[in-house]
Amino acid sequence: MSRISEAIMGSAGGLVAYVMGGDPGLGRSERAIEAVLRGGADVLEVGVPFSDPIADGKSIQAASVRALGARTTPGDVLELVARVRKRFDSPIALMSYFNPILSKGPTRFLEEAKESGVDGLIVPDLPLEEAGAFGRSARRRGIDSILLATPTTSGVRMKEIVRNTSGFLYLVSLLGVTGAREELGARTSDLVRLAKKTTEGRVPLAVGFGISKPGHVKAVIGAGADAAIVGSAIVDRIAASNGEMRSVQAYVRSMKNAAMSSA
Repeated sequence: MSRISEAIMGSAGGLVAYVMGGDPGLGRSERAIEAVLRGGADVLEVGVPFSDPIADGKSIQAASVRALGARTTPGDVLELVARVRKRFDSPIALMSYFNPILSKGPTRFLEEAKESGVDGLIVPDLPLEEAGAFGRSARRRGIDSILLATPTTSGVRMKEIVRNTSGFLYLVSLLGVTGAREELGARTSDLVRLAKKTTEGRVPLAVGFGISKPGHVKAVIGAGADAAIVGSAIVDRIAASNGEMRSVQAYVRSMKNAAMSSA
């Protein structure tokens, strides 16, 4: 079992927390990461800024624009991860679109990710048909290849995704892009229960997209998910913080408490 899987399964209700690397600058994003981890996140997810983030809504798109405006590069994000790794032992997953990986060269990118202390990679625009070889290359370096499933994923395809994912299965709770929602989709709990039947005993199940309230966390954990993934709501609080991260830490703590109370 990988470090990411162990962190989720060893927790009484897991929480994966997302921060955009370099938003709005490397110093502030490092302080945000510290707040998120001190708030109780079990797994840290760090975004690599990209100019065309097709899976992301306005919050993470804006974070990417701010990070790129600060001239943050993929190399800067890997250096950020390396600095965080020296201070915290929590597993770190990198979320990157494939273009920045391709620009550097997949092998070189994976080698540098390994050296930086990255534990897992999420590449939302890499199709399952192309993810096999990349995932095997990542796992040879001790890096999980974390794949996504959506509400429209068929049962047959879900089984194939579960066979190829490691770290956890990222279940997208709704159709569309990332972003905090007032309410989860009506079918979210049913989707979680169906996915859990496929992942049970193979890999942890984590649910993301739209999760912004403690009640959302309780719903997905109560339905059988091993972890909730919170991204846009954290990004929004970082943007509103003016560099003071106590509110970010308190918010993450409230979400972690909700996860633990529902496990």
